[in-house]
Amino acid sequence: MFALALGLTSSVAWGTADFIGGLKSRSLPLLNVLVATQLTGLTLTALFVAIRGEGPPGGDFAVFAALSGVAGVIGLAAFYRGLAVGNMGVVAPISACAAVVPVLVGLATGDRPAAIQLGGLILALGGVVLASREEGAAISGPSARGAGLAVISALGFGFFFVSIDRAVDADIGWALLVNRITGVTLLTAAALALRTPVRAGRRDVPALLLVGTLDVGANLLFGLAATEGLVSLVSVVASLYPLTTVTLAALVLHERPHRLAQVGVAVALTGVVLIAAG
Repeated sequence: MFALALGLTSSVAWGTADFIGGLKSRSLPLLNVLVATQLTGLTLTALFVAIRGEGPPGGDFAVFAALSGVAGVIGLAAFYRGLAVGNMGVVAPISACAAVVPVLVGLATGDRPAAIQLGGLILALGGVVLASREEGAAISGPSARGAGLAVISALGFGFFFVSIDRAVDADIGWALLVNRITGVTLLTAAALALRTPVRAGRRDVPALLLVGTLDVGANLLFGLAATEGLVSLVSVVASLYPLTTVTLAALVLHERPHRLAQVGVAVALTGVVLIAAG
């Protein structure tokens, strides 16, 4: 019960961070939001590693941690941009279909997922198709705003999960630290290449710090939950983070996806739960 409570808390933290980050991306340049939140995460992760006082592990963990950093930044950039230009109630659930990627990678490497996971895969993909349609459009019609970015974010997050899974086998703290260093390095290089001034107003700083803190906190809570209970059960609860984002969007922004999108969202989330439960 305690593990599930921790998993639920991590889900709420992720969902809240996504909502605030997406909202800030509507008023600030995307790169500013990403740099500020990633720097916050890097600082907190570095403090965590320093307090533990353990040296870096050996092996190839850094390679996979760095790959997870690249995939994570791509996923987060597409996700925040999608939340900024589209309906959060549609974009967030599509992004949650990142759970499909580890299943497909497992299939390609010889895994044989349970029937419930295969059923979840079909539901998740079908739900994405429905949720990404514009209101009143046919299945072959134009995509809803932000839906394409949500798909890119799902792929980015999915490959992040695959890479970080290999990296944390050595040490979770160092894996997350290398992940953050990679992300901040990529974003800094992008800012220099694009000559984009990275700054934020005083009113924006608390929100950006909160996003970075919530993201790191969610990662730590999920790791603790996984050590306290069955990962399969904890994952079911933690994978429901879009529900928090969707709820906040409805309460704060009064966003309401159209009927077909609502059905697609429900189907996609059901698929994600089945994949996690398998």
